[in-house]
This record gives sequence, structure tokens and C-alpha cells, in this order.
Amino acid sequence: MLPRQFASQKALLDYAEQKGLVYMWAYTQRERVLSPAFIAREHLLSPDQYELVDVRTRSGVRRALLFPKAILQAEFALTQALDRPLTGRAFFEEVIHENLDLGNPGQVQLIFNRRISKKTPGRFRTRVITEGVTPSLHIDYKHSKIKQYHKEGRALRTETTINNTRDFRIGKRLENLPRLRQVGFSANRRLLDVQQLSHDCHIGEATFQQAQRPSIVAGQRAPALRFGDETIQALLQALLVLSILTPAFKQKELKERLAQLLGLDPSTISQGKMTYQLRRLRLHGLIQRLPKTHRYQLTAFGLRLALFYTRSYSCLLRPGLSQIMAPQPPGDTRLRIHFDKATEAIQQWCREAKLAA
Repeated sequence: MLPRQFASQKALLDYAEQKGLVYMWAYTQRERVLSPAFIAREHLLSPDQYELVDVRTRSGVRRALLFPKAILQAEFALTQALDRPLTGRAFFEEVIHENLDLGNPGQVQLIFNRRISKKTPGRFRTRVITEGVTPSLHIDYKHSKIKQYHKEGRALRTETTINNTRDFRIGKRLENLPRLRQVGFSANRRLLDVQQLSHDCHIGEATFQQAQRPSIVAGQRAPALRFGDETIQALLQALLVLSILTPAFKQKELKERLAQLLGLDPSTISQGKMTYQLRRLRLHGLIQRLPKTHRYQLTAFGLRLALFYTRSYSCLLRPGLSQIMAPQPPGDTRLRIHFDKATEAIQQWCREAKLAA
């Protein structure tokens, strides 16, 4: 059967627009005419998806391919803006850390809603790729993939890219775009449903910042509870001791414990200073005053915060800094060795960067 003939390129263009088709000149990079055998061998189009036609031009008769408008690649993105961008990176890093198994076949079939067997082609894996300082999470299924990353430090973006519509038994014609759209956005939503965190990092950040900064409670100003402040550390340690010795304590009992921890004479701490400290603790929710008494009680929130503040400071921060900051530490500890190696690696990189410049 002879190819369809067109008297000019304009006639071909008019016909393509009328039928909802597109065309391309039938030549490869090596200037070889695209034959049906070549198209089949390269898996460009199936025989029922295109038509070879001849077009008369000024330079002579040229062969062209007519084929329907097709979907070669489709991307469906879901962007969730974060109300606290500063904690967004911490949140996403926890998401990556606790969901490294998302590329397993069992998880992939939940995300894409497809049955996966041993015969399913492709590699099932979870990839974490870092570009600069921004990590991204990648999950593959056949020719499609999902990418999730922290976008511009302000949002969590989930992108599903479909490179072959037949992975989901959907044709490539443009009329199938609504079905493909449903597949893409459903995959985004399922990924968010599957992802889990063992803790809410936003709550921890908000609690820490609330204690670290002054706040207004019921019209009263509550001074900050600075983590590294010597008085605050001593005050919280005194509260922990009193919570063991008595269910409720008086101002005088707290004053004696506080003076002992600070190495001061109790008489040097005035009643006004103690009132200030008790008021600060009460407004931050660490203690509560028992009705119709002058006694105070440590709250559950206060107990947890006091334990975390004092234990992390005395058992982690203070001994750790003493190991890595001392000019001559007592013995080569493992922490000091690793910090020295990291410092040397950074200095070496800086020297090489200066030489390259």
C-alpha cells in the first residue's frame, strides 16, 4: 500500500491538527529513512500507532511520521507547606532515617497499588541522594519513580514521575491523562500514609524553644530557662532531689538545696530571688502551688524537663566538650580521635580548594 501523499507541508499540518495528530520527519541522526523495521527494532512505536506519509517540499519529496499525541513522561507533584520551616529539615531527616525500607517490594506494592511478584522487572530499593546539603528520598517501580525532598527549606515535596504508562496498563494517548493523573496523585498520598515517625520532632523543638525563650503567661512575663545557665541547672537538680524526699516542698527547702549546689551560703540568697525563681518555674509549668498552702509540687512536665536538662548536660554535653576541646585530654578517647580526623579532613579539603582556585 502506497503512503499517503501531501502536496505541501501546510497540507500535512492542517491534516494533523484536524485529526489530533503530530508529525516528525522520518530521518535518524545518521540521515537514514525511518523504516517500519527500524521503528520496531528500536521500540519507538507499535505498527498501529503511526503512519508513514510522503510530503512534497521545495527540496523534493520527504517522508514523515504521523502519530497520535502521546504521553512520554508525566510528573505529578504534591507540595505541603510547613508552618514551621525551621523544623522542616529536622522532620524530613527523621522521615528518611525511619523509612529506609520503603523500597522493599512489600512497601512498593502498597504505594503504587500494584501486585509485585518475582517476575516483576526492575530493582526495588530505597535511595537517599544528597545534592549539596539537601537529601532526597527515591523509590523505584519499573520505569517509574517517586522522589521526596525538602523544597527550598519551606515545604515537603513528593513527586511521582511515570516514564512508561504501560507500567500501569494505561495507554500512551493523551486521552488517558486523567487515569494517569489518578495513579500519580494516589501514589503520592499512599507514600505519605505509609511513612511513619517514632516521635514528633516538632513537639520536641517547640518544647525546647518555649523553655529557652521568655514568654507571656496570663499577662505575666516568664523569664527563660537557659539550658547552659549554671543557676538553672542547679535549680532543676534541686527540684529532682526534693521530688524524691518530699511530695511538696517549701521555699526554704528549695533555697537550702539551691545554695548547696551553687556553693553559696543560704543567707546570701534573698527571699526576693527565691520568689523570682519560683514564679519562673510556675509560669513555665514545671511546678504548681498547692491550694491554700505555701508548698509547691513538681509537675509531670517539670519532672521530664528537669531530668532531660540535667542528664543531657552533665552526662553528654559537659564530658563530651571536655574531651574534644581540651588541648591535652587525659588519654586519647574515641570521641577525640574521630573529631581530630574530621578536623584534619576539613582542613585538607580547604587546602585543596585553595590550590584549585
